[in-house]
Amino acid sequence: MAKRKKRLEKAINSLEEQEKIHEEKKKIAEELGQEELVHYYEKEIESLKIRRKNREKKLKRK
Repeated sequence: MAKRKKRLEKAINSLEEQEKIHEEKKKIAEELGQEELVHYYEKEIESLKIRRKNREKKLKRK
């Protein structure tokens, strides 16, 4: 159980970092006027948030 908890915590931290990176890239794309790229990063950020929430739910169950 300890390994699973540690792995889930690590995954949550990693997903949070990825969200931050994608937010920064989205801002750059907005400044450059690349709408398709902005839309892509919005989808990716939403996907990362969903995955992070799922991991947090699993962590709370244990």
